[in-house]
Amino acid sequence: MASDAHAHPSDIKAVFPGAEDERLRLGAACAASAWNRAGFEYHQRLAEQAREQGGAPLALCFAVHPQLPAAVNSRNIEAGMVEQSLNTLAVLAESGQLDAIGETGFDLYDRSFRDTEAAQDALFAVHLDIALERRLPLVFHIRRAMHKVFAHSAALKRLPAVVFHSYPGTLSEGESLLRRGVNAYFSFGAAIAMNHKTAAEACARLPAERLLTETDAPYQPPRCAAFSRWRDLGETLRTLTELRREDSAADLEARIDQNWRRVFMEER
Repeated sequence: MASDAHAHPSDIKAVFPGAEDERLRLGAACAASAWNRAGFEYHQRLAEQAREQGGAPLALCFAVHPQLPAAVNSRNIEAGMVEQSLNTLAVLAESGQLDAIGETGFDLYDRSFRDTEAAQDALFAVHLDIALERRLPLVFHIRRAMHKVFAHSAALKRLPAVVFHSYPGTLSEGESLLRRGVNAYFSFGAAIAMNHKTAAEACARLPAERLLTETDAPYQPPRCAAFSRWRDLGETLRTLTELRREDSAADLEARIDQNWRRVFMEER
């Protein structure tokens, strides 16, 4: 089973209580993203259990999600949650508990998010500084904001790795990041199985040593599904194999797992 470069185990358990059993049964390594202390502590427990039982590893990621300022504005979460999450991020980074910073970045998808662009810029600056100081990989959430990534390319190339969750860019943008010296990895999920042409072209033609797969569980469901889960990695891998006709499924699965471990498990 291919590895999962981005998921939310603390969220999927609410809609699928058997999610972690499924992940371990499939042997899917997972990078688990949290934005609050409770979610991170749940991921910590899963990671410890996997180590004790010899199961597939779980990498610990944390960030203040770029959508949080808009959620505060709409009163979907309490006003102090951004500050609380920033404080948690600082503590976790200082204590060496993180395998990566993420998901962070920029979301300009609609007016509500565009209205918080300045707040997103300030949050990203904090995350980037911590990633640089601690030599940690950074996981990007990007929607309609690839131009903002390129504005930071000089700093990004100093990071050990940069992962683009649900890569939203074009093939040429991905190639340009690599030419600029950014150690970029491009993660693909349900979009390629649903015939997203831009994602499919990038997935088909970017170097295999730069590819990752993901579920974003539970937030990127396949067509006609209520939520995404770890078994969906199989369909993503099948689609990826169809797009990359010169690569076998077994070779791609092994390569993606190697890429995942290089990003999230390499000693720094």
